[in-house]
Amino acid sequence: MLFEQINEALQFIRSRTDFTPSTGIILGTGLGQLADEIDIESSIDYKDIPHFPVSTVTSHAGRLILGKLNGVPVVAMAGRFHYYEGYSMQQVTFPVRVMKALGIARIIISNAAGGIQADIEAGDLVFINDHINLQPENPLRGSNDGRLGVRFPDLLKTYDLETIDRAMAISKKKNIRAHTGAYVALPGPNLETPAEYDFLHRIGGDVVGLSTVPEVLVARHAGLKVFVVSVVSNKCFPIETITETTMEEVISVVNKASPKVVAVVRELLLDS
Repeated sequence: MLFEQINEALQFIRSRTDFTPSTGIILGTGLGQLADEIDIESSIDYKDIPHFPVSTVTSHAGRLILGKLNGVPVVAMAGRFHYYEGYSMQQVTFPVRVMKALGIARIIISNAAGGIQADIEAGDLVFINDHINLQPENPLRGSNDGRLGVRFPDLLKTYDLETIDRAMAISKKKNIRAHTGAYVALPGPNLETPAEYDFLHRIGGDVVGLSTVPEVLVARHAGLKVFVVSVVSNKCFPIETITETTMEEVISVVNKASPKVVAVVRELLLDS
């Protein structure tokens, strides 16, 4: 059933364009500026693509964009889906399956996240080298279709270390505050309590967010090379530094930091 749905979505997109991307990009909260850098070949509303969910988050545009970024053929999701919106994990990750079917070999994922290490400040970038999954559902649960990936994908080398090293070098060259670290995924939509932030810090998390890991799991299942960048939207550790956080504040911080993500991703693509 899933395989057939992917093909239906693929056939619809192919009826609009024969453009073949090599890289997929998922643009998270406040990171839509990267879409403005793409020389667009085709732009398709999610609502028009068979079996695609429609984003209910106001800061997400809801378009699939195909074009070139720094001369590299890409397909970008301007807006993603979340478990907390009420979608199943299979729906949340369906676009990753479709991007794989379109021809991508790697995926770049961005998100906004809270910093849960004392040296991580709002506005910093964190290149994810591991994750801790505390979400209650897994997109790979259920019968496995061998045409899409193996039954038990190994996660030892989930995040591409070579790309992370290059991203750190680019950040240093451009005087961008950047770190590497582990992303903790929670279901949301509420933000965390002080006790939860303390717990997440103690178990080894560096940033915490409400997305990304489901898409990473499916990307790994599909054999894609994975690179993830988190923009730290609010400082959540030490506990005594926490202040109340609104979505407007999150978007404001991430919008200011977005040019840093654009600069890093553009150069990563240039060097690829």
